[in-house]
Amino acid sequence: MLTVYDCVVSDHDLRLVALAALVCALASLTAVNLLHHVRRSDGGNRATWLGIAAASTGFGIWATHFIAMLAFSPSVPTAYNVVLTVVSLIAAVLLTGLGFGAALRPGHVAAPWIGGALVGGGIAVMHYTGMAAFEVAGTIAWNHGLVAASIGLGAAIGAAALSVALGGTTLRTKLSGALLLTLAICSHHFTAMGAVAITPDPSIALSASSIHSGWLAAGVALVSLAILLIAVVALSLDIRDRRRASLEIERMRDLTDAAVEGLVVCAGDVIVTVNQSFARLTGLTAEQIAGRDLSEWVPDAAKRDTLFASLGRAIETELRDADGALMPVELIARQISYNGAPHNVVAFRDLRDRRDAEAQIRYLAHHDPLTGLGNRASFDHRLDREIRFHRRARRQLALLCLDLDGFKEVNDIYGHAAGDRVLQDIAKHFSSVLGEGQMLARLGGDEFAIIAPLVTDPAQVGRLADTLLKSLAWEQDGIPAGLVSVSIGVALYPSDGKDRTELLSSADAALYRAKTEGKGTYRFFEAAMGVQIRERRSIEHDLRGAIANNELSVVYQPQAQVETGEVNGFEVLLRWNHPVRGNVPPSVFIPIAEESGLILKLGEWVMREACREAATWMRPLTIAVNVSALQLTSDGFVEFVEATLGEMNLPPHRLEIEITETALVRDPSRALHSLQRLKALGVNIAMDDFGTGYSSLSNLRAFPFDKIKIDRSFIQAVHANPQAAAIVRAVLGLGRGLGLPVIAEGVETTEELRFLGLEGCAEAQGYLFGRPAPIKEFVPLIAANVVALPQPQVKAAWN
Repeated sequence: MLTVYDCVVSDHDLRLVALAALVCALASLTAVNLLHHVRRSDGGNRATWLGIAAASTGFGIWATHFIAMLAFSPSVPTAYNVVLTVVSLIAAVLLTGLGFGAALRPGHVAAPWIGGALVGGGIAVMHYTGMAAFEVAGTIAWNHGLVAASIGLGAAIGAAALSVALGGTTLRTKLSGALLLTLAICSHHFTAMGAVAITPDPSIALSASSIHSGWLAAGVALVSLAILLIAVVALSLDIRDRRRASLEIERMRDLTDAAVEGLVVCAGDVIVTVNQSFARLTGLTAEQIAGRDLSEWVPDAAKRDTLFASLGRAIETELRDADGALMPVELIARQISYNGAPHNVVAFRDLRDRRDAEAQIRYLAHHDPLTGLGNRASFDHRLDREIRFHRRARRQLALLCLDLDGFKEVNDIYGHAAGDRVLQDIAKHFSSVLGEGQMLARLGGDEFAIIAPLVTDPAQVGRLADTLLKSLAWEQDGIPAGLVSVSIGVALYPSDGKDRTELLSSADAALYRAKTEGKGTYRFFEAAMGVQIRERRSIEHDLRGAIANNELSVVYQPQAQVETGEVNGFEVLLRWNHPVRGNVPPSVFIPIAEESGLILKLGEWVMREACREAATWMRPLTIAVNVSALQLTSDGFVEFVEATLGEMNLPPHRLEIEITETALVRDPSRALHSLQRLKALGVNIAMDDFGTGYSSLSNLRAFPFDKIKIDRSFIQAVHANPQAAAIVRAVLGLGRGLGLPVIAEGVETTEELRFLGLEGCAEAQGYLFGRPAPIKEFVPLIAANVVALPQPQVKAAWN
């Protein structure tokens, strides 16, 4: 190596050596920056930039060599062969491009080393081709050991240079790679020059076609200038790319911070960066997390392996936070390009709210949300399970069906919020008296059920029912004690039913009996109850097809003036002639129609028939139609009435709708809204069965009635019951005071008619004026417009 040292110090112009080193460093730094730009490019751009990188680096190596050669002073005339000089330049460019291309091959760990070694070989080919172009007036001898050393140094240091330069994107790695590439070029050149020994020989003449050193210096100067320009371009590209990468990173950080899910960018298993959502999940800052291993936050190694092996697939696992607590999360990983290199981004979705929601859904699927009791689904499941157990054990099971009496009035008077509090309080009362193993469920509305397993005898169930009845003796939120009571139906397995359906049917039958026999009590199932229930269901079934089968008809009863007998109009009444049962009384099928909802369909049919008939009368008499509570509060009822009147061409003032007080307390606000809209149409409103409700006076004030109908129960008792007569007088006086006409129902005798005439009642209806009959029987009456009554009695009444 002393020979190399002597060569550099003694035989070279150190100023030109420094210049050669500077040009070499600039070329190396340019090469490293362009290599990174090539790696970020794709398609045709990649080949173009690879050519630019190869050309600039090859020219730099060539310029470094010939500047150093110009610095070489052998004290004899020198010149350069043109052809070989150009060949050396071409060799430098081609072999450098070949090395760069090999170094950038994706998927090969050793590619940068192989490519760097090829670049080192290119340096050697360029150098020794350039030395072959060197002409000197003397002979040249070579030290083969130093020649081999120069080639080895260039290849080894070149391989290390590209490996370091392409191993990262930081400024430090780029500078380190450029320094190693500079060292590879310089060490090779000066070691190779140390291998040269020149013996002067004046007899050897330089060729006439060779280039003088001065011209070569000019060419090298131009090449050096080109290298400087390329270096500037490469530097500007690097700055632009860095700025673009910085903006990309900043934009990605802004986007990830806006995401609800936690996002983690990983290089392998090492976390590069995280968003604020992930930082909040862990309880640390993003700076505290970056650079640490993903396993610290996702401890399940198998789930991590599955996550990266199946990109795009959701994986559920647990996340460890800063305190070591585990929380359920859902992970999904995808590959992205981050800062010019492939990375994995992992999204973390917090599953705690979803798990809580799922638990709530599971709870609601089996529990009543208002009372917290088991619902119908859990009740059915439990009852089926208990029946299977008791069947195997040959034991007795009791089922109690409970229905609240008076609960509807609580809702109507005190509001639904009070009704909800009552249900919650009742659930607590019932639950407090249950024994071990017994289950209370809310089946819907104000219906409850109790499963009492392992019953020894009916008396035990009777004591439980008594306790339940007594538990409701309380006053809650101003609701008086006794307003709400409970009726209970009891059925026993296996005597009253072999499965859930039969047992529930038997308990319902017993409950129906308890409610019809006074409420606030309990009844055990008896075989006769089943017959009644089946009969009721059979009537409901037949009633559904009564309209289509033409089994229904309407009859009419006249309404007349008490003093003159003049007919004012008719009330329409529904009749059902069953093909097997014969004439079914309205008192039997109307309640069933109301409970089943069939009253809506029946009511519409009656309304159409009545309006159609009334529109054909010779005289503009009124037609009175009874409307149920369900009809009045149903959607579209007012629109139906308006459409029917228009379809039948009946003036609205000829239609009178009769409403009972029960229709008002069912849903007062909706009932008032419907009545107000009917009044706006011109329809008359009558309160039917006045005096039988508990809030008649307040209803007269609150609702827009045009007429009051005194219930028949008072009329038929006026001569036998002084209190009934007083009530009739009071109602008539009330009507006069309010300016409302009063019509008396159920007038059957002349004595009743005389009483009404003496008390100033203007209008009456009943058998005395005519029994309900088809309208054809009243055609003469419509024409005459006067009811023919027994003259002596009527005259006395009218006088």
